[in-house]
Amino acid sequence: MGLLALVGGDEFNPGNDEQDRMLAAAAGPGAAYVVPTAAARQKPQESVDHAIAWFRRFGLELQELPVLKRSDATSSALAERARAGGFFYLVGGDPGLVATVLRDSAVWRAIFEAWRDGAALAGSSAGAMALCSHTLVRATWPNRFNRRPAEALGLVAKTAVLPHFDTFGERWIESAQAAAPELCLLGVDERSAAVWDGAKWLAAGPGAVTVIKGAKVARFVSGEEVSGLRRPARMLPKQ
Repeated sequence: MGLLALVGGDEFNPGNDEQDRMLAAAAGPGAAYVVPTAAARQKPQESVDHAIAWFRRFGLELQELPVLKRSDATSSALAERARAGGFFYLVGGDPGLVATVLRDSAVWRAIFEAWRDGAALAGSSAGAMALCSHTLVRATWPNRFNRRPAEALGLVAKTAVLPHFDTFGERWIESAQAAAPELCLLGVDERSAAVWDGAKWLAAGPGAVTVIKGAKVARFVSGEEVSGLRRPARMLPKQ
């Protein structure tokens, strides 16, 4: 399996250099894609343009994999393109939308198989949330800190990401633990990442990675091995 990065948000900006340099270096021989699904209801083209400009500094030319709605995710043509890809980056945005659009789709299976064969894969904020077993969506309106788990893509089992942990994600802990006490909560600071290098999880970036299991809290900073996180799945869960 290839490199995997779960990024805490504020992607494609200075401060993300450490994990993004790792990702660019680990890209496979196929096309490199930015996947703007999470930004579909906002300004997806801005996210795509930002990603392309940012990764050029690491010698990687990205192109868009245009998966914005369910019919895109079920497209055999887009799945064929994805299967031959060597790099994928799922942008931030709407945490529920990524899972709804991609879960149990031809494009997601193709991305997973490409990653399992060595492609680099990253998600930031909503993108990182969707890569785990559960993504935390708003439970009540308008309280954006009260969260409940929704089924996601399943790459990291029994885990939910708390993105933007150093700015507001920490405020999700209480409701997330109340709704799903069995989940491991992974708090990731902005411009920072938990990176799977094929053998272990590492913290990267200027902030920290925090693993929360019940009352146990462990914090890791750049270069430290992250303990308490499950290995990524070698097979997708049946959905």
